[in-house]
Amino acid sequence: MTLATRLNNLGTETAFAVSLAAADWSAKGNKIYPFHLGDLNIPTAKNIVEAMNKAIADGKTGYCPAAGIPQLREALAKDVSERRNLKFGVENVVVQPGGKPVISKFIQSIMNPGDEVLYPNPGYPIYESQIEYFGGIAKPYRYVPSQTGFNIDLEQIQSLIGPKTKAIIYNDLQNPNGAESTDEEREALAQIAIKNNLWVLSDEAYFEMRFSGKSKSIAQIPGMQERTVILYTFSKKFAMTGWRLGAAIAPVEIANSIAKLNTNDESCTTHFVQYGGVEAITGDQSHVPVMINVLKERRDIAVLMLNQMPGIKVHTPEAGFYLFPDVTEAMKNKSMTELADFAQDALHKTGVSFCTRLHFGRPQADEQRKYIRLAFSGINKDQIEEGLALMGKWIAS
Repeated sequence: MTLATRLNNLGTETAFAVSLAAADWSAKGNKIYPFHLGDLNIPTAKNIVEAMNKAIADGKTGYCPAAGIPQLREALAKDVSERRNLKFGVENVVVQPGGKPVISKFIQSIMNPGDEVLYPNPGYPIYESQIEYFGGIAKPYRYVPSQTGFNIDLEQIQSLIGPKTKAIIYNDLQNPNGAESTDEEREALAQIAIKNNLWVLSDEAYFEMRFSGKSKSIAQIPGMQERTVILYTFSKKFAMTGWRLGAAIAPVEIANSIAKLNTNDESCTTHFVQYGGVEAITGDQSHVPVMINVLKERRDIAVLMLNQMPGIKVHTPEAGFYLFPDVTEAMKNKSMTELADFAQDALHKTGVSFCTRLHFGRPQADEQRKYIRLAFSGINKDQIEEGLALMGKWIAS
């Protein structure tokens, strides 16, 4: 017997492969400094946990509406509207078991086999995986280095659009490179979408994970709300990664499609977990700035120490919890040409475990610079200092 051939098009979240390598090295008695996985080692706030436990005690353990419980949809509609200066109703909100399902359900809702979808590369690897799994043509667009980080190559995006192009996936406050669009870049991308009548998936997972400034959504630009699906997740802001709770904020026709897919895929998002989500949005949020301050301290020491290493350069992101250092010169200094070898040697010589650019989509043919990604969400400040000190000595040796 054989399996379905479409499985050959299904990728994976490759950061988990790095986790396995780190776990294997740790099992052999070695100390690991985990910069590889974008999970949080900060616990979910007590009031959120208590709200979920109360829901269980109150018997909220059965099925619930496929689109989500009314209380959570109402809370999300109000919160997302206020933070983006837009107007959404409950009819625009469809609760999901995490943010990730929004990607696949968006693609299933708007893309036919053979359609083209543009996506960021490097970028979250599930974009590429889901486009190809459902029979689409995944067309990557690049970022180019700038004085402050990275900019979208808008000229390349223009060149990629053809008669079969259906949508653009856009991840402002980007994973892995931390890029944030300027107002001008966001406006230019919006005009491309409007001119070419394209859907947009705006992955806003890190919208409120800011150290300074204020986030803006591409949906706020005139002409964009009616063609944009916002990916919302509780995982980051509320340290709820394992709860698997998120939502699609979408035009009604897409929202209805996604709700129908919910019915087919999982019936509903876990009933009692949604009450934790209600408390997260409407209850005490004093833990959020505390968490942001902890992450900022981690970011600042990591950026400082990385930029002191010979041959390494990294910019300071204003949101999220990822650093994307350029290690091109460091690799040359160590006579290395392959990122996989660089990462493995770093793990075995220092215990520092990280992802590389190779874990975030297939590299484009003209790429010359070498990058790695370090997540500072799951590693304490003292471990950052200890691990990067060892890495610095290894880089300099």
